[in-house]
Amino acid sequence: TQISEYRHVLGVRDVFPQHGGARLVLIDEKGDGQLYTPVNDSAIDIPDFPRNAQGVLWETLAADSGIFAVYNDSHLCTYLFFNDRLTGRDVTRVAETKLPHGYRPLMLHNGQVTCQTSSGKTAIVVLHSHELIKPVKQLQGSQLKQALQAHVALGKLQSAWGIALKYGKADLWRKYADAALHRLDVPLAIRAYAQVEDVGMVLALQQIKQVEDKNLLAGHVAAFRGDFDRAQDLFLGSSSPIAALEMRRDLLHWEQALKIAKKLAPGEIPHISRESAQQLEFKGQYGKALEMYERGLTDSAADAEHNAACTAGVARMCVRQGNIPRGVKLALESRNRQLCRDCAAILDGMKQYQEAAALYEKGQHYDKAAAIYIQIKSYHKVGELLPLVTSPRVHQQYAKAREAEGKYKEAVKAYETAKDYDSVIRIHLEHLNSPEDAVRVVKLTESTEGAKMVAKFFKKLGDFESAVEFLVMSRCMNEAFDMAKEHEVMHHYASLLGEENSVEEYTAVAFYFDGAGDHLMAGRFFLKAGVYPKALKHLLACPVGEGESVDLAIQTVGAAKNDKLTHQLIDFLMGDTDGRPKDAKYIFRLYMSLGLFPEAARTAIIIAREEQSMGNYRKAHDVLFNMYRELQQQGIRIPNEMSQNLMILHSYILCKSLVKLGNHEEGARMLIRVANNISKFPAHVVPILTSTVIECVRAGLKSSGFSYAAMLMRPEYRQKIDAKYKKKIEQIVRKPDKTEEPEGQSPCPYCEASVPDTKLDCQECKNTLPYCIATGRHMVTNDWTNCPNCQFPALYSEFKKLVEVSKSCSMCAASFPANNVILVRDPSAQLKSFASALGGATADESEA
Repeated sequence: TQISEYRHVLGVRDVFPQHGGARLVLIDEKGDGQLYTPVNDSAIDIPDFPRNAQGVLWETLAADSGIFAVYNDSHLCTYLFFNDRLTGRDVTRVAETKLPHGYRPLMLHNGQVTCQTSSGKTAIVVLHSHELIKPVKQLQGSQLKQALQAHVALGKLQSAWGIALKYGKADLWRKYADAALHRLDVPLAIRAYAQVEDVGMVLALQQIKQVEDKNLLAGHVAAFRGDFDRAQDLFLGSSSPIAALEMRRDLLHWEQALKIAKKLAPGEIPHISRESAQQLEFKGQYGKALEMYERGLTDSAADAEHNAACTAGVARMCVRQGNIPRGVKLALESRNRQLCRDCAAILDGMKQYQEAAALYEKGQHYDKAAAIYIQIKSYHKVGELLPLVTSPRVHQQYAKAREAEGKYKEAVKAYETAKDYDSVIRIHLEHLNSPEDAVRVVKLTESTEGAKMVAKFFKKLGDFESAVEFLVMSRCMNEAFDMAKEHEVMHHYASLLGEENSVEEYTAVAFYFDGAGDHLMAGRFFLKAGVYPKALKHLLACPVGEGESVDLAIQTVGAAKNDKLTHQLIDFLMGDTDGRPKDAKYIFRLYMSLGLFPEAARTAIIIAREEQSMGNYRKAHDVLFNMYRELQQQGIRIPNEMSQNLMILHSYILCKSLVKLGNHEEGARMLIRVANNISKFPAHVVPILTSTVIECVRAGLKSSGFSYAAMLMRPEYRQKIDAKYKKKIEQIVRKPDKTEEPEGQSPCPYCEASVPDTKLDCQECKNTLPYCIATGRHMVTNDWTNCPNCQFPALYSEFKKLVEVSKSCSMCAASFPANNVILVRDPSAQLKSFASALGGATADESEA
């Protein structure tokens, strides 16, 4: 049965069918070759067909059925046939192999041609195209690139993968991926592009890898390769021809898109017209853009947004084409704020200011509208818009216009809104005669130019102090100094100088006061100027009663770091100069200024002792506390006497707050600690002992109460007891009750040995224990916190209660919310720091 018939235009000389008859190669009378495929009844010209071709051998290996070789007397030419949908060329010439003389090809298998020699024997000729078709292990380094190219040329992409992995060059990976795309092997192409990290191609190919229609798939690949005409043809021949329209729209090829839309999607023509118009507008082709915008308009209610965009385009193009009334009308009717602004900008560029301003106003671009109204001197419209204007520049333009017309109050208001304060000051001084308002504005804004204007104004009035003040504010320092000197207002000038002035300015003031005999002021400004010997000389010449001069002298020595000046000040403070020793607090401040912290600590102890002996316990506490923190910050060991005195004073302060909170036992324990050191409280021995007895009785510590009651019965104390407590204390002594519950115990924070709650040393590890600033008890590791401000330790549970009630720390008096108090899970670092500050050792270090 005849299935198909093919008639060639010329006579056929030879025919060479493929094994199985799927295809055949024919040679015509001219010696040209064609490959005929009966499936689609087509004949394809074989490129570069050899002259005097004698025959064709088809590859017998089934996997390579598309390979055939054409031979003549001297050469074998290798060809590859595959259905290349991208280029339309189905047959490609791969390579040429020289044929030995007298060899006649008989069969082609796996790239090897079996030939009959002139002697009648057989011989094998390997095609040049197949010489490197061998396993990867047999290839040398220099052969990898050529082998990869040979595999790709023959379409052996799967077997080429291993070579590509071994060779690993980006350029060949891309050629490999391109070959995979040629064959529409998208998964393989994805793997290849992934090797060169081409993320864009990988993502794009992943979107089409599920496409089954070969023409549609080939169309996408052609589009990726930039062959858009071929892609269009393939899309149109696929099951989804609309893809051709989508491609042209994406490429902004509007003419082609419109042609395709006429046939495939007439409903898309208005939308394509609008998109085309937008591009034409961008290019400045306004006439064509107007035509396309009008073409895009539809009568469908579903296209409301589309029609609005087209109408806006028509309005803009009308304005640009000179049809201003129509364009303005469309813009106003659209109620589209942005369209009004766009048309206004076009009109502004065309110098059609009245229409531009109206459209800017309609588009709520009040700044621009007001600026144009000012330009055309339509001030009544500006006045209406001014509350809505936010641009300082527009307000400034309006202010200048109002000032030019003599409307100064309106100008001031506009200048203030524009934040042009120099102009505000100028109008207040020159036109409104209101210097108070000018001064207010200068002080509020710190305007340099404004200060100069105000200074000039006050100079004319003869108010030299004010003039000097504003000259300083305007940084006219030389002029201010000369005026202060001339009119004897130097003290006022000096009070205006801050810390940022120059050495020359300080020195000039210092020499002025030196000449005037004002030692304090001269010393102060010589100190600021860094002239320390002169500063100290003047400060020590001040009357002793001027405590400020001594403080400044200490600052001078601290800044100078000069032994001679230091000894000079020490002699003065010790009284060696005038025979009158000065207060110890000055020695303390001097040591602190010089960084002599151990000496300062010893002096602080002396000062605290004096304050304590006079009954000023809070002052003594604060002196020791501040010195304690300073030594901690400097990493200097805390003297034991300082630490002990601070602890005793803090215990005294604590007992009052504990009693007020109703915690009589802990209050009594703190009073016992104080009473055991009663010699340190000479001014209040009897009141403290009396309070101790009363609190001990309240807390049930009767034995301790009896001990201190007996102490009060001594002759030197008995007559000083308050009458309302005297009989009760005498009764305690006459009828003693020595029953007393033992004090509670808690673990030592260093060694965990049991220690009485208020005892501050451990008999086991010999460590001094840190105490709680809220209760006076020794610290425990499972209930530890630190004051957020002074970092002194406290029992978390007790300190939080204290802060909730008093809102402040009992040690440093700083205020903070209770939620700032945080439990410390591991206080080992704090324990180590406490031990090193006191010069002690932790339990672990002691054992070591």
